[in-house]
Amino acid sequence: MGSFGEDLRMERLARGVALEHITAVTKISQHHLVALEHDHFQSLPGGILNKGIVRGYASALGMDPHDWTERFLQACAASGQLPENENNWTAFATNVGRARIERHDAQELRLRWIGAAALAAVVLVGGFFTVRYFGVRAGWWPTVLPVQKAATSAHALLGQVRSWMKAA
Repeated sequence: MGSFGEDLRMERLARGVALEHITAVTKISQHHLVALEHDHFQSLPGGILNKGIVRGYASALGMDPHDWTERFLQACAASGQLPENENNWTAFATNVGRARIERHDAQELRLRWIGAAALAAVVLVGGFFTVRYFGVRAGWWPTVLPVQKAATSAHALLGQVRSWMKAA
């Protein structure tokens, strides 16, 4: 009995199945199938995908997927050629958790700034209307913003724009 990859390849050849057929049936990259047959476990994508590749390969040949998956895991452990991703699952999980916390903190910070800006806008608008209310009651508001002069100037400007539009 040879290595895992050799046994897998011998089973495939004994059944007369080409790698292209397995690729067509399982949609697994031929690169990954060749890596599996040559015991190059680092070339596999890692994690649960490795088991899926072995299951798909075994199923396409009509073999027991569970048995071959167990043999694959034993071969990986025996060879010490675990893909890089296999060794770092805890680091991966930690990074995922950290990224979620950072996204949550960033979102919370944005909401705080939006709330502060909304509060400042409410205070400014409220202050404006308060000053305007007391200014109108005291009689000095029309001198602060001469509304009549501004309306007359705007009307004259609009008239000039209309005359230019007609001329063009």
